[in-house]
Amino acid sequence: MSELNEMFWNASVEQLKQGYIYDEKKEEYTCLVCGERFVKGIIYSEADVMYEASKFAEVHVALEHESMFHYLTGLDKKLTGLTELQNDLVQLFYQGRSDQEIVKELQGGSTSTIRNHRFSLREKMKQARIFLAIMEMAEAKGGAERPRFVNPPKTAKKLDERYAITEEEHAGIIAKYFPEGPEGELIEFPRKEKRKISILTHLMNRFDVREKYTEREVNAILKTANDDFVTLRRYLIEYGFLDRLEDGSQYWVKTK
Repeated sequence: MSELNEMFWNASVEQLKQGYIYDEKKEEYTCLVCGERFVKGIIYSEADVMYEASKFAEVHVALEHESMFHYLTGLDKKLTGLTELQNDLVQLFYQGRSDQEIVKELQGGSTSTIRNHRFSLREKMKQARIFLAIMEMAEAKGGAERPRFVNPPKTAKKLDERYAITEEEHAGIIAKYFPEGPEGELIEFPRKEKRKISILTHLMNRFDVREKYTEREVNAILKTANDDFVTLRRYLIEYGFLDRLEDGSQYWVKTK
């Protein structure tokens, strides 16, 4: 889970658009949404058509996640920076709708209003590019002294200051609450929000993003950390780390 999260946040704009990254050392393509891997040199089949790994990674994104545009616009507005109206408009722009068609779809406004929104969103895109360039240069100049933050899960239900956890803070929390080592027992579940989130983030390393789990299997995994697996399971769902079917028959790592 945390490895996939790191891949997602460290991906370039082009990689986010294509939906997968290539690891030269491992010679494999990894889906940024679900973590599915495709090894270079292996031929994959879909609907009686054979694909080499890189092409199949592209096919996988389309088949399993519809499109990266669909996935990214489905993320929380605190991650996209888009209001609900802007998100709706961007999706209509993506569909190739004309300004007149968008007015009808939204059942209000005018074509001039839609044109103004188009202009504002394009300006927002320009600002984002400049901001990205500025921050990349600032981060590069910051050197080793700058704090490095633990990337928040992209499925977090509410991104706020609780997720502002540095890697140093995270390591200290894990060392304190897992005195026998990261894979050992959790001695207690803290009340403070930052510590709670840090521990939940760490516990997700015990789950495979590609697997589906029964409740019994989830309990067994969490029991390796603490006997109060019910509380841990509840918080993992509440904070957007795990998802499940309504009847509780199946659990999985939440990726969107």
